[in-house]
Amino acid sequence: MRHQLYERFGNWMYALIALGVLVLLALLSWGIAYDSVFMTMLAGALLAVIIVVSGSLLLVPDNYRSMATERTLRMASSTLDHMRSGLTPDGCSAVCQLLLPETKAQAIAMTDTKSVLAYAGEQAPTYPPGTPNTSPTMAVLESGRMETFSSRDVVRLNGEKYEVQVSPESTNNLPVGIIVPLVVAEKPVGTIKLYYRSGREVDRTQLIIARGLSTLLSAQLSSYELDRQAELTARAEVKALQAQINPHFLFNTLNTIAALTRTDPNKARDLLRDFSVFYRRTLEASETLIPLDQELEQTRRYLTIEQARFGEDRIVESEHVEPGLEEIRVPSFLVQPIVENSVRHAMRDEGPLHIDVHVATDGSDVLIAVADDGLGMDDAVADRLLKQAKAAEGNERGTGIALRNVAERIERFYGVGSGIEIMSRLGEGTVVTLRLADAVPASFQKKPATPVVG
Repeated sequence: MRHQLYERFGNWMYALIALGVLVLLALLSWGIAYDSVFMTMLAGALLAVIIVVSGSLLLVPDNYRSMATERTLRMASSTLDHMRSGLTPDGCSAVCQLLLPETKAQAIAMTDTKSVLAYAGEQAPTYPPGTPNTSPTMAVLESGRMETFSSRDVVRLNGEKYEVQVSPESTNNLPVGIIVPLVVAEKPVGTIKLYYRSGREVDRTQLIIARGLSTLLSAQLSSYELDRQAELTARAEVKALQAQINPHFLFNTLNTIAALTRTDPNKARDLLRDFSVFYRRTLEASETLIPLDQELEQTRRYLTIEQARFGEDRIVESEHVEPGLEEIRVPSFLVQPIVENSVRHAMRDEGPLHIDVHVATDGSDVLIAVADDGLGMDDAVADRLLKQAKAAEGNERGTGIALRNVAERIERFYGVGSGIEIMSRLGEGTVVTLRLADAVPASFQKKPATPVVG
């Protein structure tokens, strides 16, 4: 309330000073015109006094507004704890409640790209969490620029006409406001909205405060995203190592080599060489991007070892890769863990297991599908595995940890739009599809795929 009184005081002072200056200038002109030294000196002295005093008085509101802005930004710094988990309804609600007393706004809301996350202040029941974003909010999310709005008049945003959507069940007492985007990595991820009763309340100070809040909250959200990525990277690295150094695979392979030294020494030597190269690649390239053909070569090397253990006729692998995609850069151990899951969990007691690897484009995305004709699984098991793959934490082993490891690496390297899909029929087989968003090179030209049979 104090800064509102200061603003009213400043407006009255401007009017009184202007009137006083006009009167003194008139007296000064009269004194000069009629050669009255006393009147000229008196008018000049009073004019000088008014200039000095008015300068001191009128600095008070400006200084106070500056202090209010700084105080608001200091208060906003305490929102960091609530932004540590990103744009969540609970965190946004706490932030709105915290910031509302520090502005002239009658209400504050925060949204993500689709709907209201939190609203504090007057008319809160009108805008519960989940309320769809209004047209002006969507326009700000699209443009990435701060805008003001009015529901009483049609307003122009980015060259198009919009009106604020007001609930028909209630009277809108807050028809004016400011919408500012919250930006992470140069992309709007939400907004903060300040509501007012009239346009007179939306002054330069409020615009500065709104922009400052947006900048600070965006920085906090960016910090959260960096922390999340760092955590994701660390978790992926640990799980990659767990998935790569499989003690059962290691011991089974050594036992197979030991048995072959007695029955087929030449094959044992070749297998030992393949095994050595396989694990050297495993330990050297745990977190690097490599050409896809190197990843497929490592996968074939793994299958050679398993064929020596189970028999060459028990595992039959084929590849269909769109020409030109062999050289795209992918995280190491992207395909091999999926193929390993097929060998470990899909093989029947008798008969061959066919594994087909397909690599193709889908628009700007690359799809890598690993299909087998093994035991398969029902929908409940497939859904559980998919949830485990997307879960942030978990203690599952085997298939679950391998899929989650691959999912996290895809998200880390390819971002939004990437992921894993699982389709399976019990007794018929399983298809695991990896989508790598925007992984198609700009120079890629589509040609017929050439099958490779292993």
